[in-house]
Amino acid sequence: MHCVALVDVLDGARVADATDRRRLFSRSRLRGAGTRERRSWQCRYVQRIVLADVVCALAAAVAGYTLRFGSDSLSPDHVPFWVIAALPLTWVGAMLVARSYEQRFLWIGAEEFRRVFFAAMLMLAAVGTVSWALKLDLARGFVIVALPLATMATLLTRYAMRSWLHRARRRGLYTQTAVLVGHRNGVAALRTQIEREKYHGYRVIGCLLPGGQHLPAESLFNGVPVLGGLDDVTAVVNRFEVDTVAVLPCPELDGPRLRRLGWELEKTQAELLLAPAVTEIVGPRVRIRPVCGLPLLHMEKPELRGVRRLAKETVDRSSAALALFLMLPVLLVLAAVIGLTSRGGVFFRQERVGRDGQTFSMLKFRSMVAGAEQMTDHLAGENDGNGVLFKQRTDPRVTRIGKVLRRYSLDELPQLINVVRGDMSLVGPRPPLPSEVERYGFDMHRRFLVKPGITGLWQISGRSDLSWDDSVRIDVRYVENWSLTFDFMILWKTLGAVVRGSGAY
Repeated sequence: MHCVALVDVLDGARVADATDRRRLFSRSRLRGAGTRERRSWQCRYVQRIVLADVVCALAAAVAGYTLRFGSDSLSPDHVPFWVIAALPLTWVGAMLVARSYEQRFLWIGAEEFRRVFFAAMLMLAAVGTVSWALKLDLARGFVIVALPLATMATLLTRYAMRSWLHRARRRGLYTQTAVLVGHRNGVAALRTQIEREKYHGYRVIGCLLPGGQHLPAESLFNGVPVLGGLDDVTAVVNRFEVDTVAVLPCPELDGPRLRRLGWELEKTQAELLLAPAVTEIVGPRVRIRPVCGLPLLHMEKPELRGVRRLAKETVDRSSAALALFLMLPVLLVLAAVIGLTSRGGVFFRQERVGRDGQTFSMLKFRSMVAGAEQMTDHLAGENDGNGVLFKQRTDPRVTRIGKVLRRYSLDELPQLINVVRGDMSLVGPRPPLPSEVERYGFDMHRRFLVKPGITGLWQISGRSDLSWDDSVRIDVRYVENWSLTFDFMILWKTLGAVVRGSGAY
């Protein structure tokens, strides 16, 4: 009886597995709507952006004119309405010149916002030049008020629309299909990254592997259908109307083959993405320059010293000092609550490793019971961290008020003192323990070229939920691509990460 029951269970499992595989490989699921249908929302999105820019500029013009000439000037008998109507028209014109409506600059990254700033500066320069050349008597108060208002309103509306799009993409809407081409390790890593950041809008429907054409039909790799080999890219794109082909570095796809693949995909509606071998170095450090008649990728050295470092330290220390002054009442209240609700000191000091491998004493509000560090060995078997960093989701050492402090990262506010003292930065890699550093590989020592930060890419990318490999990749990315603009972006995203509390335990 038991054998019969076991056979029935196995047969049922095989049938269910076959059903799942047929569902994964069904043409309707892999293909879905055509590429045009999937991309039809993009034109509507751009149209809404243009309309929003017109509304923002019109509102800014009315506000600027009212503040400059008074509310009575808006009566039809007094106001020259062409002044108010001119701003929306010229504003949209400036956005067109700055190419801020091109889809390649929208939805992801800071380039869209930089182009809005460029358009505003361009318009300000044009107004000044035209008024001087033609000796026009333009009201300076109107220009000074209207243009900044239009800029801020445009940036806020575009950010709101982008946030709405990202939320929709996390629900599976407004996505485009993608196939991954390359070796197994690269395909698995890229697929994991795409799944983690669904707001980018890619939905992986399959992969093409070396020798994939010889695998049994309906094969799976890492939960993704294997649709063929490296020579089947164009056929797969045509069969399933694929929107995006992501090619990872592999020796089989050399320069001539990639060039021919690009030519073949030009006949389709699919876009081609090439992943560079050095994926963590992007932005201003990478330039394509001609060498001996060949366009070669130049990788500049990271600018970690000199004037840029001085500017970063100046911004860090002055901002931290100002924050300490403004938040002093909050800090005093938190210190009093900690002292009254549990025994032990208000502050927790711990040795951490900073820039150039130098150790320093990092300050935090105490969120655990007194003597919590001595209990770590007893809890080592219940580690929820990434294997190197010890973390526990329901740590019994955390006090009741400590859970609140950790949930909203309030326990890290005293680190502003470390920033003023020069031990830390506002933004940087996470400050590690000496015991963690002993287990570091070669790549992870790259983080010691900069100061550790109160916040950083680690905090806004998942914190304790990240794997160790992801933590290494994120820290290296920050060191390789540091800039003040990058820091401001991280600080802005930190607010959302604190509110969500993801990975905070």
